[in-house]
Amino acid sequence: MRRASWYCWKPKAETTANLALMRQLDEIYTECPWYGSRKLAWEASRRLGQPINRKRVQRLMDVMGIQGIVPKPATSRPAPDHEHYPYLLRGLAVVRSNQVWCSDITYVRMKGSYFYLAAVMDWHSRYVLSWELSNTRESRLCRTALDAALQTGAQPEIFNTDQGSEFTSANFLAPLKERNIQISMDGRGRALDNVFIERLWRSVKYEHVYLLDHPDGGALWRGLQTYFRYYNEQRPHQHLSYQSPATVYRSS
Repeated sequence: MRRASWYCWKPKAETTANLALMRQLDEIYTECPWYGSRKLAWEASRRLGQPINRKRVQRLMDVMGIQGIVPKPATSRPAPDHEHYPYLLRGLAVVRSNQVWCSDITYVRMKGSYFYLAAVMDWHSRYVLSWELSNTRESRLCRTALDAALQTGAQPEIFNTDQGSEFTSANFLAPLKERNIQISMDGRGRALDNVFIERLWRSVKYEHVYLLDHPDGGALWRGLQTYFRYYNEQRPHQHLSYQSPATVYRSS
């Protein structure tokens, strides 16, 4: 696994009240990624014991880069000059390493602030090829993670992402086109089209982020470095017959 250079280290700032709400929204969404803004606002209100305005939740969802699985009118609008591709994995038997890679970006909280985490993962083995941490949710973050994965010397036949602007920009797509890698993109609002990396985020948060609640970016970076090493090399996966992702990746 390669980790790209960590180039944006200054934490993002929000009000204390908004950070508290974002922590709740992150936990609720990790549990129930099908929730849209209405249900997130309702559940956050219940947990915090005070009414939460839905428009406020919608704004923070945009900051966090999350949306309900079921698409709604005028949500997740793609940039008009960006390219989009069909979803190629429906019904596809993925039986070997480097057949399909996938990538995604997620909000990661820490005490008093937050970062964004991008990763590239092998679909068959669940092996994390690279990851990157930044305070900005943009194509540069995702491109840096992609470049690091390609620098391992391997490449996939198909590369799958969602339709977010970070992944549909010309800058991100360029190295895939140069290598004649097929590009696949989830249906709009269908987070479960990229289900395995969604499960990775769930593992990262429940097994590491929520438990340690890092005090600063340096601690978060070091903690994630340790966690991803454990995840790849030691963590058994039931669907892999209790083998680690690294074992399966290197043997197939």
